[in-house]
Order: sequence, then C-alpha cells, then structure tokens
Amino acid sequence: MAYFLQQLINGVTLGSVYGLIAIGYTMVYGIIGMINFAHGEIYMIGAFVAVIAFTLFAGFSFFAALLLVLVFAMLVSGFYGWTVERLAYRPLRHSFRLAPLISAIGMSIFLQNFVQLAQGARNKPIPPKVQGGFTLLNDGGFAVQISYLQIGIIVLTIMLMVGLNGVIHTTSLGRRQRACEQDKVMASLLGVDVDRTVSVTFVTGAVLAALAGVMVTLYYGVVDFFIGFHAGIKAFTAAVLGGIGSVHGAMLGGLLIGLIEAFWAGYFLTEWKDVAAFSILVMVLIFRPSGIFGHPEVEKI
Repeated sequence: MAYFLQQLINGVTLGSVYGLIAIGYTMVYGIIGMINFAHGEIYMIGAFVAVIAFTLFAGFSFFAALLLVLVFAMLVSGFYGWTVERLAYRPLRHSFRLAPLISAIGMSIFLQNFVQLAQGARNKPIPPKVQGGFTLLNDGGFAVQISYLQIGIIVLTIMLMVGLNGVIHTTSLGRRQRACEQDKVMASLLGVDVDRTVSVTFVTGAVLAALAGVMVTLYYGVVDFFIGFHAGIKAFTAAVLGGIGSVHGAMLGGLLIGLIEAFWAGYFLTEWKDVAAFSILVMVLIFRPSGIFGHPEVEKI
C-alpha cells in the first residue's frame, strides 16, 4: 500500500506536467483544427531559459529568483509561440491541410537544432533549488514521501486549470475563442479578430508550456535539447486520450499518462512504460475514437 501511494504521488506530479503541455495542443486544435507539432520545442525552450535564468539570478533569494525565472521563461516562450503561429501557421491557414502540418514539423526540427547549436548537445544541469518535504506514511521501513516541489507542481497546476477555465468561460477572450472554435468565418463577420484570437491562443499555450518547463527543470535538475520531442509526443498522446479539443480532457489525459508511466515503471519494467502508455491509447481510440471527453466531429455539407 505504501509503495502504491508513493507511485501515485509520482504519477500525479508527472501527469500534471504532461497536462499543462497537452493544453497547448488541444487549445490550438480546438480553434484552428490543426496540431502544433512545434509545441514540444516551446516547452524545451522554456526549460533552457529556466536554466539560463537561474544561473543569471543565482545571487538572488530563491523566491525572487523563481519569480524572475517564471516571468523570463513565459516572455521568451510566449514570443516563440507567437512566432510559430505567425510564420508556420497564419500564411498557410487557408492552404490544404497538410501544408501547415509539414510547416510545423519543419519549425520543430529548426527549433531543436537551433537550441542544440546555441547551447550545445550536452545536458545542462542546475543545483537543487527546492529540498525537503513530508513523510506521509512509514510502512515496514518504506517511507512514503511528498516533496515540497511535488506539492508546488500539483497546486500550481490546479490553480492554472481553475484560472484557465475561468478565462475561457467568463472573459471576452474566452468568448472569442469559443466563437472561433465553432465557426471562424461567422465569428469574423460578427467583429471577432480571428488572427489576434489565434495568436493569443498560441501564446497562452506557450506560456503554459514554459511553466511546465520551469517545473521540470526544478524537478529533475537537468535538461537537454531533445526533451521537447519526448514530452511533446507524450503530451500530444494525452490530448488525444482525453479528447483533442477539450481542455479538461487534456489535463485528464496528462494525469492518466503520468499514472500509467509511474505504475508501470514501479511494478513492471521501466523500459516498457512508453509501450504501456501508447498501448492503452490505442485501446481507447479503438473503442472511443474521439477520446474520453471528445465529441465526434460533424462536418457541414
């Protein structure tokens, strides 16, 4: 029971990170019906910016440095998210559907190699910034622990989800986003600036990815230029599992992927945890192709 509880905590922590990244995929798909395959690299850039910023602000107190790192990472990643939309998507929005997909893959490869050339191929470590935690249970010498950092990641994720849900359902930006999701042409005729709404959505997803990058940097203490690909694939899987286009589904899918990985690595073979996650995805899509919270698309003719 103690080991199960420990893996549950680890899985929820990892799933929270996947969920934040998956929201960026699902928001973009919900509005323009396309997958931003460069989104994983935005998350990777946020992690690298966190390493650089923590180094620059090493003389500050931890909380002051963390606040500056978060602001710095969100600004830089938001700029990259806006650039990806402006260069890879907007010019091709009315082209055939494969064109922006190929453009996004090209942007992903470009950003990955750009960071590799700019920062080098070696791992970038940082010293531990947050230490300590609580012991929840001690069963036969096995201590179930939750660190302060894990608590912070879970609490921050919950706060962001509540805040994002409020933005989508109660603000004018959320109304514009929901209008563009239903019918971009009609929304434009009614005075909605579709281009600006799409850009803000890309920036919002990039900011959430940057926060995930900062949390992962603090949690693991090391980053490399390839983490965006792995996390991006997992987050995209989470978005599809939860129902692409659903914010709640993206977060639920992220939690499920994190739990599957944690429990499989804890009770079976660590090397097969990715196989387990994708196998469950395949089974869900066979029996419910639209995902858990997704709805079948109905095309108007």
